[in-house]
Amino acid sequence: MIKLEKRESIYFLTMDADENRWNTTFVREIADVLDEVENDEGPGALITSSANPKFFSNGLDLDWIQSHESRPNGGDREVFGEEFMYLMGRMITFQIPTVCAINGHAFGAGFMFALSHDVRIMREDRGFLCANEMQLGLPIPRPELALFKHKLPANTFFETVQLSKRWTGSGAFNAGIVQKLSSLEELPELARKKAEELAPLANNRKNFGRQKEMLFGENAAINCNHGPAYMLKNSKDFKS
Repeated sequence: MIKLEKRESIYFLTMDADENRWNTTFVREIADVLDEVENDEGPGALITSSANPKFFSNGLDLDWIQSHESRPNGGDREVFGEEFMYLMGRMITFQIPTVCAINGHAFGAGFMFALSHDVRIMREDRGFLCANEMQLGLPIPRPELALFKHKLPANTFFETVQLSKRWTGSGAFNAGIVQKLSSLEELPELARKKAEELAPLANNRKNFGRQKEMLFGENAAINCNHGPAYMLKNSKDFKS
């Protein structure tokens, strides 16, 4: 489901669960991989990608959400919300640079996961980014709104969360959501080069992570208020 490989100073996290839909089991497998990376030392960078050329992550496992009794492999539904949110906050403040290689569609929770990375490189010819809660008739939790607000320019933020705009690769690049575009064939190499460029920033991992906490954590430097990492990690305090 989740694969981790290390080559020199670069960690390669590959999601390999078809459409990579999110349930509690999926959250915990990624958390276990992040534990493994965090237990290592020295400079490094993490690249997240998908084994499915069509989907980076197609959002929540809706079949499991609607009928979790018939899909026990998805894990405990009651704890999913807080554990998922905490994982997103953990990614935002991860102690090494993170690069997201978006090879296909990233909807809802998958879009959140992509935004939780430091750098995003997207396939230019196929795939949409979309926060589709409004289309589904679902409220967007405040910690999720904080994530989008802190990661996106103002106009892009509104179109994303309120109008559920589907961003193509070129649209996402022009809107400031992703930093680079690439063909599918060149995407892994571009992500690797970017990760190698950034890896030395984590010579002191604690320092690299500490500054992310200052940007996105409690009493964050951005907007002088709680940042998305703090809200995601404490989502139970932000229910309304």
